[in-house]
Formats: sequence, C-alpha cells, structure tokens
Amino acid sequence: MSQPFDRPADVLARLADVIESRKGGDPAKSYVARLLSKAPDAILKKIGEEATETVMAAKDGVPARIVSETADLWFHCLVMLAHYGLSPADVTDELARREGLSGLDEKASRQAAAREEESK
Repeated sequence: MSQPFDRPADVLARLADVIESRKGGDPAKSYVARLLSKAPDAILKKIGEEATETVMAAKDGVPARIVSETADLWFHCLVMLAHYGLSPADVTDELARREGLSGLDEKASRQAAAREEESK
C-alpha cells in the first residue's frame, strides 16, 4: 500500500510493475490482461473515455472527483505505455528534459523536428 511519503515516481513504478505482470494473463481474471489482449484499441478507447471524464470532473470543480478521474486516466495511460514497451520513467525523463524550458519554445522545437522528419 502506498505511503504518504512515497515519491510519485515510486508509486507509478510499482503500478507499472503490476501492469507488466498481467501481460499474457487470463483476460477473464484480470482487467489489465483483458485490455492488453484487445490492445491497442481497447486501451485507447478507455483513455479517451477517462480523459473526457477527467475534463467533466474538472468542469464540475469537485476536487475528489478530479483526483479520482485523473487517477483513472493515469492508470489507463500506464497500461498503454506497457503495451508499447514503455515505462513511467520514459515519461518522467521526458518531463525532466523539458524542465526549465518555455512551453512555447518546447512546442516550437517539436514542431520543427516534425517538419524536418517529414522532409526526409
């Protein structure tokens, strides 16, 4: 069970380990195994649903619902990462890379990289 002093990355890593352990599991016995057995469509559909529910919770402004729906969204994003062989560390590394960058500058650099890739 999570402790209040756990680092968020620790919680995400433990959850990612549980998700990873469900790969190849029985879809009748594991929700994660069921999602993974129907990947990527089932996972992506759930992310869309959870994103919408998160937005609706935020519009309602009820903190407990915002937290609950965000947790659901993050969970399904972790399942997606696992499906693609990625981990929470890949995401936190990218966030660390962006730390201290202007959001506008970072977006512009991604757009420039995409244009460069398209021209190849």
